[in-house]
Amino acid sequence: MTSSFDADRQQLQQLAIEYANAIDAREWDRLDRVFTPDAWIDYTAMGGIAGSYPEVKAWLPRSLRFFKSYMHFVGNFHCEIDGDRARGQVACFNPMVVPGLLPGLPRTVAFGVWYEDDYRRTAEGWRIARRGERKCYALNEPLWMKLGVWFYRRFGSRAA
Repeated sequence: MTSSFDADRQQLQQLAIEYANAIDAREWDRLDRVFTPDAWIDYTAMGGIAGSYPEVKAWLPRSLRFFKSYMHFVGNFHCEIDGDRARGQVACFNPMVVPGLLPGLPRTVAFGVWYEDDYRRTAEGWRIARRGERKCYALNEPLWMKLGVWFYRRFGSRAA
């Protein structure tokens, strides 16, 4: 027999997997089953944006179109459940294929990131109400990506 805690933990782990699979499949509407409508997402640690779920959902296909392929492999899931709220951390290994300096010679970069989440139980089940990122490492990161992160952090939305 599965305890309520075990069932909740399993649902929260499945939420992390659903997020990874939705992003990797580029099926953006699947994220509606992952985030609360009022969720706050902060991807700035990896050079992305911070904003409301609708803002980030609209930004994702625009920003990820530059990558030929990518994969989010999640694990080391940890959560602390308190009634209808929970906090958690998920490790993510994220290799991504980017254009190389020479046409036809792509480059694979790999990132290690910790997702730091706040969860909320809703009528539809557990959802992420807040997601932040903490960068662990980058392997084979091209200079243009580093410059893009620096530029965004320095000038943000003023550059648009």
